[in-house]
Amino acid sequence: MLWGDKLRKKLVACVLAGLLGISACLPLRAEAVDAWAVAAQALGVYGAYKSTLSAILSLGNEPSAQMQSRWQDIAQNGKDPNRHDVELVDKVMQQLVEQGDYVLKPNSLPFIWSVNNSDNFNAACYPTNYVSVNRALVRGLECEIDELAAVLAHEMTHGLEQHSARNYAKAVAQYYGMAFLNMDMGLMDWNKLNMLANYSIAKNVTLPTEYDADEGGFYLMASAGFNPGGPAAAMARMGYYLTYETRNVFEYQDPDPKLREQENFSDHPDTDLREQKLAQMLTDYSAGHVAVVGRRDVFIDGGKLLSVDWTREDYDNTAENAYFVAGALAKAFHELNSAGEWNFRREGKELTCLDDSRVNAVLHEFLSREQAGERLQELVVRAYDNEKYNNARVKMLTAASLRREKMRKAHEDALAADKKFVKKLRENADAYSDYGEGELALVQMRRYFESRNIENEAEGYGIRGRARAVTGDYAGALADADKAVALDSSNVYNWLNRADVYRMAGNREAALADCLQARQIEGDNPYCWLIPAQIYEEMADHEAALASYREFYRLLPKAFRHIPEEYLKEISEKDYNTLQKEKQETGKRQAEDEQ
Repeated sequence: MLWGDKLRKKLVACVLAGLLGISACLPLRAEAVDAWAVAAQALGVYGAYKSTLSAILSLGNEPSAQMQSRWQDIAQNGKDPNRHDVELVDKVMQQLVEQGDYVLKPNSLPFIWSVNNSDNFNAACYPTNYVSVNRALVRGLECEIDELAAVLAHEMTHGLEQHSARNYAKAVAQYYGMAFLNMDMGLMDWNKLNMLANYSIAKNVTLPTEYDADEGGFYLMASAGFNPGGPAAAMARMGYYLTYETRNVFEYQDPDPKLREQENFSDHPDTDLREQKLAQMLTDYSAGHVAVVGRRDVFIDGGKLLSVDWTREDYDNTAENAYFVAGALAKAFHELNSAGEWNFRREGKELTCLDDSRVNAVLHEFLSREQAGERLQELVVRAYDNEKYNNARVKMLTAASLRREKMRKAHEDALAADKKFVKKLRENADAYSDYGEGELALVQMRRYFESRNIENEAEGYGIRGRARAVTGDYAGALADADKAVALDSSNVYNWLNRADVYRMAGNREAALADCLQARQIEGDNPYCWLIPAQIYEEMADHEAALASYREFYRLLPKAFRHIPEEYLKEISEKDYNTLQKEKQETGKRQAEDEQ
């Protein structure tokens, strides 16, 4: 994962501050003890882990860091120029975010994403829940929706479980622990130590979370309505791409399984192994009924339904087709409790079933090709009859119930978050509105009002009103802003938020009146002067705007970047020159990046 310079420097500063401030050995609470933690304590770096983790989690809960993650990703890699790629990723991510079963931790941000122009077959989830999708991944998966959903749900799981933050913190602690041990014992030279540390981190820290993300991604994408065969199909396609199509030597995967099994520094499992595990999850999801044998044949309870074949001319996509057929069947077995619910019916001379949705498209194609409708009905009826004896559905429902209970508990924990986390939800919503991200702000405010430990409800209404105004819902915005003022007219920010709502709605006179009222409460609040300055500027009243900007600068000189250049030049030539220098440096960096 490539983080931007500013973000990385801020993170490193936090990490080093933590490392320099810890003692050599800190006690562990009993409930925190696990194998990794015991090893960390033995190396005397558990404090480093906790300090680093705290720094990254804090940074990951900052909208400014999230926006910077996206800006720097695009600045470094460029935007994918293909509109179809972007629309496809937007469609898949929207469905995952809006329909998938997941719970955001109280200190996590809602997901944002973009498609960059990198030619590396990859996607990544930053600690800020920014999902970076490379153009080469979209193209490498042939724009196949269910495969793309599997990869993106995998990345979302990394974010939901805060894997990036935890892995980085463990890596820092493990590296420093081995370094401290080597300084004390002098076991090996530093080059060998570095290689050993990197190998250990890849295999013992990062690799396990990849399996976790595969599993979590499977259930997330399936719950969002995608074909559950997508994850195994994505691994099949990924293996083909990395073996036969990639132009990146670091991505290359040897076609000889024996050579692939040799030790390496990869922090991702072998694609064949991942495919096998995901295929087994597909079987389990179907109440144990559906299986793919030999990456070609689809079986139901040991009885062969059909064999699939190629449907592409440029490469062999047989395995993918097998998983899509099996995935459609698995989804039906998972969701339907009897053969009668499969809607077996005649269409012309052929027997078909289920609906005509995209998820079932490959199944319908091969049922028609193989004229296997009658065979499917026979196997489905037999499978449900078998459930009376093998308890397969009971086992599947029990596993699903355990997942739901885990989700319910996570949701309860989120609702019961203490006031500091709830306050941060409100503050983050306000920050999103500052960035013009009204929908994200509303997501935060929905989480805020669902919380059981709401603080400052009045200001919450004002911030939600401002967020609604950013989205263009001025009637709803004004209703919230009015409620904020009615609940607490002594809070200056309730007046300022309503002033901003009025301003966005085009009612400048009402906005200025609210700013005046705010000054009666707290005249030295700089935003009592910034909003009027912006309004006067919109009205082309230069003198009034300049006077308000001047007072804003007097109260908050470090915020000079909020002042337009033409006014800043008259207010502070020094800060104006600083701004010009920054612009030149930014332009220079952009030019260097484009070269």
